[in-house]
Amino acid sequence: MATLDDTDTELIAMLRDNARTPVATLAKRLKVARGTVQNRMARLEREGVIVGYSVRLKPQVEAHRIRALMTIAVEGNRSDEVLRALRGLPNVCSLHSTNGRWDFVAELQADTLEAFDRVLGSIRLVDGIANTETSILLSTHKL
Repeated sequence: MATLDDTDTELIAMLRDNARTPVATLAKRLKVARGTVQNRMARLEREGVIVGYSVRLKPQVEAHRIRALMTIAVEGNRSDEVLRALRGLPNVCSLHSTNGRWDFVAELQADTLEAFDRVLGSIRLVDGIANTETSILLSTHKL
């Protein structure tokens, strides 16, 4: 794993806030040369620290989408098998391992309740899942 110094950490924080911030602006805020920012970004990408850039939308833009969090308990030592299956489902937007009662937390999305029902049905068919609990997200107060 790459070793990150304070400048790398600050750069990543700025990119998390707005990945489209111009390099000149990043350099000015970091008090370094533009080339330094460009080289650091290239190194972080090359080393796999930065794996991509994405777009975040306000929840109101996709108000019609149904979003939910599903907590998942896995049978025995079947975590790898369950992860592989869940990664392959297009409606699973993010997947996190956790501690405590649940092994994983998955964020799910679907366009309609019928589609959401199908997503839940497909997850129920995954071998190795012992139990799940799903909560539909009603509103978002902070991104």
